[in-house]
Amino acid sequence: MSIGAGFEAVFVDPVGQVVQQRWADAALAVAFEELDPVSAFPVVPGRRWGPGRWWSATTGRHVACGSAAMRAQLMVLDRDPEVVGMAGRPVRLLWRDGQGRVRSWVPQLFARYSDGTALLADCPGHPEAGGERAQRAAAALEAACAQVGWGYRRLEPLEKVWAANLKWLAGYRHPRNGGRPGLTAAVCEAFARPRPLIEGVEAVGYPIEVLPAVFHALWHGHLTTPLQTPLHERVLVGPGALPVVGDTTGRHDSDDGDAPGGGSCDGSPQQAFGGTADGSRTCGPDSGGGR
Repeated sequence: MSIGAGFEAVFVDPVGQVVQQRWADAALAVAFEELDPVSAFPVVPGRRWGPGRWWSATTGRHVACGSAAMRAQLMVLDRDPEVVGMAGRPVRLLWRDGQGRVRSWVPQLFARYSDGTALLADCPGHPEAGGERAQRAAAALEAACAQVGWGYRRLEPLEKVWAANLKWLAGYRHPRNGGRPGLTAAVCEAFARPRPLIEGVEAVGYPIEVLPAVFHALWHGHLTTPLQTPLHERVLVGPGALPVVGDTTGRHDSDDGDAPGGGSCDGSPQQAFGGTADGSRTCGPDSGGGR
């Protein structure tokens, strides 16, 4: 693909002004993870699921999102210890094609990594979503990101069971679910060697108090369990890769938009454990209470 005069970036700066800047300069200087969307996510009449916001455990801030597929990818990134910031649609890229025509694309998702690099991504609901225009844009965005040492991806939809497990654990991502001081440390000690979930929970105390702390630790990587199979009371839980640091009962300053309950789908953890997963406002009405 021939790119005429290079790439330009369009974004809304922190004071609300629309800025157009050379892409290479913007990628170096602009904290896209802190910006509002450069354009709103579209509302499609007749669809059950609409645009909304996702509360990030990584940043303590809301991230704009536009679809259930994007929300699922936000869950994955929010659990990635290398991700330090996220934003929805913070930048529009402009370029000229081989015939000199101006083209543009707004990638759905931006993620910043701890080493300063970043990911631009789209979250199609199925591999062919967007058609030929999306494929051409993907090639252009790959070239633009390669120029600045970043990456671009079209993120494939998550497998159903994995997505349901992440959605369940996301309901416990907020620091409040770490419970009383010392509970998370006690939970991690109980699962220092892999054992069935319910056995470790009962070794610590009453399940109604301990289960939220276990799910909180699973979300944050202090504990681990296979997420490719449905969660249930006998699933094996073991130590995670990330240590517990400090008091996990602290709260973020921002309002996380509390919302009760987790939705359910066939074979979901909600049916296995019962009760509700408290969390924060999520993207759209079909969020099930979410993160």
